[in-house]
Amino acid sequence: MIEVIGDRINPGFKATRALVEASDLAGLQALAVKQVEAGAVALDFTLGARGKSDPAFLVEAIRAVQDAVEVPLCFDYPDLAVQRVCLEAYDPRRTPIINSLAETRWEMTGLLKIRPCRVMLMASERLEGGAGKPNKTAAEIASTGKRCALRLMREHGLAPQDILVDVSVSALIADTVGLNRAALEAIGLLGADPELEGIHISGGLTNIGQQLPPKAADGSDLKRQLERAFVTVAVPLGFDTVLGTPWHSFEPLPEDNPVLMQFRHILTLNGTDVMRAMRKLYRPG
Repeated sequence: MIEVIGDRINPGFKATRALVEASDLAGLQALAVKQVEAGAVALDFTLGARGKSDPAFLVEAIRAVQDAVEVPLCFDYPDLAVQRVCLEAYDPRRTPIINSLAETRWEMTGLLKIRPCRVMLMASERLEGGAGKPNKTAAEIASTGKRCALRLMREHGLAPQDILVDVSVSALIADTVGLNRAALEAIGLLGADPELEGIHISGGLTNIGQQLPPKAADGSDLKRQLERAFVTVAVPLGFDTVLGTPWHSFEPLPEDNPVLMQFRHILTLNGTDVMRAMRKLYRPG
């Protein structure tokens, strides 16, 4: 069964940005409740730049949201100092999620000394020769995810179920080098690894349909169909957690669904062939 971490408390969404700019705590509470009522098992939480520049408001917002809902908050800041503020403000009786640790930001494991936490681990980048490098192949993504997950378990005492390995889902229209294909293959490698039994494998789906028309060739909602297409392919491989909008459906599509069939085809392509195949998603005929 797929679980959803609600992604709407993020000023990347226009309506949420307005709430943050207006210091509208009641509005943020209502948004949190709406996501939980739609089925979210946790809530991603970021106030963007204001979280860094206005720590007092960050604390107010965390406490307001945790008063409104019982589900864990997933603090989405790659900044050690901001994460510390978040963890210290959060209800000590609850277990938050740190989003996002990476091999290139391993110093963030120091946050685990503050309180027990779950961790969202970015497998899209690795440390090599002292420098950060992007992962572009399934082997790179999976080996980074495994290496870091095992370190969290062996060196920091995390249980497998407290680790979410995020494989990073790319905007389909810009993916001319097979990053989504690599992400899906990596999910299969991670999901089949007996040393990683019990971990969660996650990905954010909001951007997969970025810069595409709203409607598919058959008149359906193209972006939502693409989210479901990814889930349809990924879940049998071991994917179990979506970072996305909870009131979207993440039910698998039937195999004869036109968007799913074209999505599977696009995954086999590279370069300009991707762009040509993309047009068939939204152009009739």
